[in-house]
Formats: sequence, structure tokens, C-alpha cells
Amino acid sequence: MRADRFEPLPDDVLERWSTFGRWPDRQYFPSLLGLEIEELKQDYCRMRLPYRPEHEQPAGVVHGGALATLIDTVVVPAIGSAYGPDTQYMTVTMNLSYIGAVREADVVAEGWVTRRGRSTVFCRAEAVCGDRLVMEGSLVYAVREPR
Repeated sequence: MRADRFEPLPDDVLERWSTFGRWPDRQYFPSLLGLEIEELKQDYCRMRLPYRPEHEQPAGVVHGGALATLIDTVVVPAIGSAYGPDTQYMTVTMNLSYIGAVREADVVAEGWVTRRGRSTVFCRAEAVCGDRLVMEGSLVYAVREPR
């Protein structure tokens, strides 16, 4: 795991992001999958996709879209750790490699920032099932500050 390479978050930022995925006023797509944050640091997040049978596709493996959502979502708290609560984040590009299939098991992803620009943030993410790499990706996000 990469968490030891990143600095701890200030308490107020950690508190704000620790509830990501559990929105009180409505349910958004990542919460439908049951994504759970496991660790947050500056520019880093680790998140779990708990296995549920409804995540499978007909061939009996976890659907690639569920894994893609995990990769796309795990980088959001990593990106957001450097911005205020009203900043907006939007995926610009997401390049994924499916390396292995997942059958009836949780998947854990790590996402981290590799570079920040003025209005774009570059990220990497990897997902593992046990000790086996099942997916990796590179992402670019647009960042929009509140007006």
C-alpha cells in the first residue's frame, strides 16, 4: 500500500472527507455500489468496493463498470484534500486497464494525485483483489472553484 508516502490531513479536512459517499440529503451513484473509504491522506485515498451479487455480470465476475466507478471515485477525496468544500470535480479522461477478473470478493483501490495544475489534476489508481492487481488507471480531472 502507498499510504505511508503521503502526509496526514488536517483534522477539519479529514472530518469533511471521511463522510464522502454517505450523503445525508440524497443518494448518488457511488453510494449505490456501497463504496467505503478506508484511509485518507493528503493527495491519497483508499476505498473498498464490498462484494455484492448484484455487482456481477452474467459471466459471474464483477462488472467492469463497477470497477471503473471505484477507480473514478477513489481519486476524488485525494483531489479534494487540497480544496475547499464547494469545489467541483469532473472527470476529463480516464484510461483503464482491466488486468484480472474478480469473483465473489471485495476490491480495494488506492488513488493518488501525481500532479496538480491550475485547473486540472492528474491522478493514478490501482485496484486489488486480495494481493492480486485487477485494474489500474490514469485519470485527469477538471477542478472548478466556487464563484
